[in-house]
Amino acid sequence: MTPLGLQDLALFSLTVLVLNATPGVDLLFTVTRTLQHGVRGGLAGAAGISAGCVVHAVGAAFGLAALMATSAAAFGAVKWAGAVYLLWLGLTAWRGVLRRGPAPGHPPSTEPPIATAMPAGRLFRQGLLTNVLNPKVAIFFLALLPQFIAADAPHKTLAFLALGAWFVLQSAVFLTVLVLAVAPLRRWQPGTAVRRTLGGLSGLLFLGLAARLALTPRP
Repeated sequence: MTPLGLQDLALFSLTVLVLNATPGVDLLFTVTRTLQHGVRGGLAGAAGISAGCVVHAVGAAFGLAALMATSAAAFGAVKWAGAVYLLWLGLTAWRGVLRRGPAPGHPPSTEPPIATAMPAGRLFRQGLLTNVLNPKVAIFFLALLPQFIAADAPHKTLAFLALGAWFVLQSAVFLTVLVLAVAPLRRWQPGTAVRRTLGGLSGLLFLGLAARLALTPRP
């Protein structure tokens, strides 16, 4: 046990790795943004997700997650805000797909469509909001972290913050490696139909995540 009362840190690190590798909003958001905007865009989105994890870690340390765990109104407000935001991302993706078709009276172009560059700051904000507006992440922090803090820990708030910082750092490294692993797939130049299909699937993905979040019951 450490001076802060932390325990079973190897198990904690393994747990974080498994959670990072489990398909969810953060992982899928990072993959889609990397495929659409390259390494720079993927890293910007991942940085936003990491910043969101900082918010949740601080919230757990100072009791905000506990409030959402006990207050149906607080949990519902964050849940519906997150669902609406994911819904907006999904509809935005579908709008982009529908706009890629050739204009009436014009033959389809033989050149592959050029993806519209999105500012890194906007991608960062998207990653931040998808994470912060997911109450399941806040509840997860409240449920996971106490298991690795001894009951007689002298400074429980500092212990929460230390584990939260560990989680954020390890997750950021995982997402960075993920971006670098996925980025080479952008070298593949699919046809217009394939690009539109992938864009449509991305939109459906976010719509599905919005529905799943909206139907999440309060713990």
